[in-house]
Amino acid sequence: MAPSNLENLTREELIAIILKLDHELTWLKRQMFGQKAERYVPTGNGQMEIGLSGAAEAAPAPAVTQKISYERQAGKPEAKNGHGRNALPAHLPRVDTVLEPKEDVTGMQKIGEEVTEELEYKPGKLFVNRIIRPKYAKADGSGSVVTAPLPFRPIEKGRPGPGLIAYVMLSKYVDHLPHYRQEQIFKREKVEIPRSTQGGWMKGGCDLLTPLHGRLIQRILATDYLQADETPIRVQDERIPGKTHQGYFFAYRNPLLPAVVFDYQESRSRAGPMEFLESFQGVLQTDAYAGYNEILTWPGVKAGGCFAHARRKFYEAKDSDFARAEAALKIIGRLYAVEDKARGEKPEDKLPPEERYKLRQAESVPIMKEIKAWLDTEVHKTLPKSAMGQAISYTLNIWNRLETYLTDGRFEIDNNLLENAIRPVALGRKNWLFAGSHDGAKRSAMIYSFVGTCAMQGIEPFEYLRNVIDKLPGHPQSRIDKLLPLKIS
Repeated sequence: MAPSNLENLTREELIAIILKLDHELTWLKRQMFGQKAERYVPTGNGQMEIGLSGAAEAAPAPAVTQKISYERQAGKPEAKNGHGRNALPAHLPRVDTVLEPKEDVTGMQKIGEEVTEELEYKPGKLFVNRIIRPKYAKADGSGSVVTAPLPFRPIEKGRPGPGLIAYVMLSKYVDHLPHYRQEQIFKREKVEIPRSTQGGWMKGGCDLLTPLHGRLIQRILATDYLQADETPIRVQDERIPGKTHQGYFFAYRNPLLPAVVFDYQESRSRAGPMEFLESFQGVLQTDAYAGYNEILTWPGVKAGGCFAHARRKFYEAKDSDFARAEAALKIIGRLYAVEDKARGEKPEDKLPPEERYKLRQAESVPIMKEIKAWLDTEVHKTLPKSAMGQAISYTLNIWNRLETYLTDGRFEIDNNLLENAIRPVALGRKNWLFAGSHDGAKRSAMIYSFVGTCAMQGIEPFEYLRNVIDKLPGHPQSRIDKLLPLKIS
């Protein structure tokens, strides 16, 4: 804003501008130099506590202590592997090296042995898989030569086996090794595999996986609950030589399977998700990005909100309005405490959806009423353009969406699990920087879909990809569900 225009503003308008600029500067410094985690530890000073009555909470009662003693049965101490360390994993193969004493042991009796274990590593080795097909002919020379047919191969007339294709894929998209680094690793094995060749193998492998990826999309869209988010990716574009184009991965997570798919689009416009979600019916849980707004007006589609995004707004406002931010973070923390209770300390302790619904109705609904009452009051006490004013307005504008998770025990309070699935993309692009083409970005989305779903299902990704790349060339389309990375296909 030009100085001449500033002269015409009121004192309140100038203060709002100063607060907004101060918040933006603080946020920028945190992004560049500070810790990005949103962990919050309450100070417990009682400032600005939220309550429908407006009264301060009562001081906590003094802690009651008691002395507890118990008896235990003496037993054999648990075996340790020296110095209190845990034993090395039992599933690893053991290679024994026997060291005999230098002294002459003739006539001595062996009374035992000392065993020392060390964890060793041998780099993965390339090998040549030879497919030998004997040829037979009749002794009298009549008839044709008999030879076994060549089995289906991942890439017709290509040289890589399914394991090598899977390795190249996962090295880039799980271990974040660009093709040029893999080229250097192969050179240490005295094998030349140029990055262009690796790119060709990736394309061939993804051509095989395309029908399976399409079926995974169908399965994810078939239920009535989805989470959606998006993340940018730089892409080389022949239409703009010397520069990269900013495309987007749209991620869709089905928490009920669970599974995730990534869909590459050249822009962040609403056209991408509208086309992808054309057949979807149910709750679509998103942040407040306007690109989903039209979809959320479709018949049969209901909006779900993300409390993590709302919480983040208050966290970012704490430097300029600590008291209100602390009050908001405390009570939102109580909502998440209910979710922790429903989740349990161990997987087997997690409440089933119907029990989680009852717990939320009993404990979360009253907390939500407190939050809403506080927001309705404080929105009139803050400057609209301040960080706190924007946090309150943001939360009020999506309030109906935020309440959706209370209506069904299957629904999540936020999109954090989807953001976790997106995180490998952010880590990867710091290493491989950009996709080589729009088609390459689509193939990347496909691989991230399989890898992300494997992670959610607890499936080892290398063995899965090696197996499906090996089977897909001759696998009947009618039984393709058997190859999906879902434990219940």
